Amino acid sequence: MGTPVRILSVGAAAPDLRLPVSQITAGWGRPGGRGRVALCGADEDALTLAAEAGTRAIAAAGLDAAAIDGLWWGTSTPPFADGPSHAVLAATLGLGGHSGGALLSGSAHSGMEALLAAADAVAGGAALVAVVVVSDSLLAGLGTTFEHRAGAGAAAVVLGTEGGAASLGARVTRSAPLLDRYRGAGDTATRDLYDARLFREEIFLPLLLEVSHHLAPFDVTHWSLPDPDGRLGAVLTKTLDAPAAVSASVYGALGDTGAAAALLGAVPAFDAAGTVALVAYGGGRSTGVCITVDGPIPGAAGFAATIANGRDVTYTDALRSRGQLVPAGEQIPMGVPPESAMFVRGAEEMLELLGARCVECGVVNTPPSIHPACIGCGADKFEQVSLARRGTVHTFVINQTMPAPFVAPLPIAVIDLEDGARVMLQVIGRGDGLAIGSDVELVLRRYAYERAVPVYGFKARPLSTDIGSAEE
Repeated sequence: MGTPVRILSVGAAAPDLRLPVSQITAGWGRPGGRGRVALCGADEDALTLAAEAGTRAIAAAGLDAAAIDGLWWGTSTPPFADGPSHAVLAATLGLGGHSGGALLSGSAHSGMEALLAAADAVAGGAALVAVVVVSDSLLAGLGTTFEHRAGAGAAAVVLGTEGGAASLGARVTRSAPLLDRYRGAGDTATRDLYDARLFREEIFLPLLLEVSHHLAPFDVTHWSLPDPDGRLGAVLTKTLDAPAAVSASVYGALGDTGAAAALLGAVPAFDAAGTVALVAYGGGRSTGVCITVDGPIPGAAGFAATIANGRDVTYTDALRSRGQLVPAGEQIPMGVPPESAMFVRGAEEMLELLGARCVECGVVNTPPSIHPACIGCGADKFEQVSLARRGTVHTFVINQTMPAPFVAPLPIAVIDLEDGARVMLQVIGRGDGLAIGSDVELVLRRYAYERAVPVYGFKARPLSTDIGSAEE
């Protein structure tokens, strides 16, 4: 690279649920099992995690999202097999239709590919400021050993050439055309290793050690290393004669986060000066990059709290959340398909969370597309505004009976936002402890999976820790 690329900020996200490995082993009649893996609730996926991590990184950088030139997103599990995955995330982050960038997918290596592609764009002048988001929500085959490791999470960084508390340095990559874990064209879940010992001795360790040995001379103080089975990460650090990888704590809390693993595993080291080596693996490729951290990177301080949240669930709960256990019978389809005129004309206001402020009286009208006249004064001149992301519950109802695919109890609340706007949204969780005056924040969630594609919108997430957060 020519121009030095700086990291301006970082953000991270983890899903709502945690599955103890002992629940998995018990479900298959096997004893033991240590640790937990993070998994998405029924309304979460790689895109909702990406939106949360990216929003946090942009806020930590203190930037207007409109000033960001492009989004580079790495995930092995984009929500659309062929569709507007990148455009939906860009709109949710507030980047608008002008932003560039790319969606990188196809393997767990795609997170590293996104980071380096964005860095090259910034270094070459194609982008002045770029946001990189890496996220995954891995789905393992039922009863496989990979089910003990398949997790979910996201990380994001904002890159530029000026300011910032860290810079990207040396990089090295190696590849081998060998098959290990993969998803075939018709697969929904990732297939497990055919021969774990063969993978260890002839694929993983040779490739990872060669890359790591090239980074070791750069006085690395912290390592973020892949750990696909819970043991190989320790083997790598021992062979390198290095201290325990900083990524070990992230793997212990969330499991293997796929395309997000390398960057997410390094975030604990971004809160102090040092040299951090990120090593990614997936799809027969391994790439490592050194990051020189001059001081705490904005956004890193809240990382521990981000991954510490989460509620333990049973194996049955996990199967329902992942869509691997579904009720029999008819599903109630949406009244209109996701590609209909209603969604086309309302996409921006739904994904960018927009309102219309009356020029005459200042009342914010929501949703703007159905209010040709101001609800406050009847005027018809508006300016488009972004809605606040926090507010309080004005009133609410908890539906105890819902048609499939919705699951009761389903709370819906009318919320007064901090900017004076009023919206009605679903509330995440069962509604336990929800009350008038409860503080909430608005976060992107998947409302439905309709006609084989996801439909996204915002939901209210209670900020109070005493409000239940069971999955939908």
